[in-house]
Amino acid sequence: EKPKPGVAVVWLNRPKKLNAVSFKMFDEIKEAFETLEKDRDVRVIVLAGKGKAFTAGIDLNDFQSLGQNMGPDPARIAINAYSKIKDLQNSVNAIEDCGKPVIAAVSGYCLGAGVDIVSACDIRYASKDSVFSIKEVFIGLTADLGTLQRLPKVVKSDSWVRELAYTGRDFGVQEAMQQGLLSRSFESSSELMEASLQLAETIAEKSPVAILGCKRSLVHGRDHSVKEGMEFIANWNSWATQAPDLVEAIVSRLQKKKPNFPKL
Repeated sequence: EKPKPGVAVVWLNRPKKLNAVSFKMFDEIKEAFETLEKDRDVRVIVLAGKGKAFTAGIDLNDFQSLGQNMGPDPARIAINAYSKIKDLQNSVNAIEDCGKPVIAAVSGYCLGAGVDIVSACDIRYASKDSVFSIKEVFIGLTADLGTLQRLPKVVKSDSWVRELAYTGRDFGVQEAMQQGLLSRSFESSSELMEASLQLAETIAEKSPVAILGCKRSLVHGRDHSVKEGMEFIANWNSWATQAPDLVEAIVSRLQKKKPNFPKL
């Protein structure tokens, strides 16, 4: 769905199951973001859930089959289970790997795999009825799709993340705002989507080369030292400043007109 110029919306669309993410949906998420990565008409993506939930987490009907019928002995079962887990991780990683900013618009439940997914997004908005949880401990599992790696670098408190991971308790929008998981909250899902699309449209008006550089530099900087991050962006801008976007932005600003940047 492309409601505005340069903006695409990806829907988790299984409302009768509260958008529980099946193995098939994980594949579809990966395919969607890899496709949008290559779509030159898309500059920003909004990710939202149809119905009353963002997602209730992984579909347990699929999950309970993990490890079954995967091989005749423990070694082969483990090798095949590892491969399946990596496939699921790569589906979530596709959100972060996509060069377009991704805005998570969360309404209702965002449980388990939902926290994995929103942790991989660039910006997180939510309606005030949203409920979050790192739910995996309730099914005897350690979260393994990115929450325990990304969330401590997104929020303010390592202690808070550990509490959530160890207890699996629910937390609401106010707590998520206090800890920095969300940047804005809204009274209703309609206000949430309106604001998310407005933000996406604002970002889409900027130079796609500059926005791509911001995303790549922020992700790189998260996982590297300041010095390494500075080296990364120096190398990046050594070629990025040769694009016409810089001149177009400066001239347009001086002439007080809207810039027109070429597609990537």
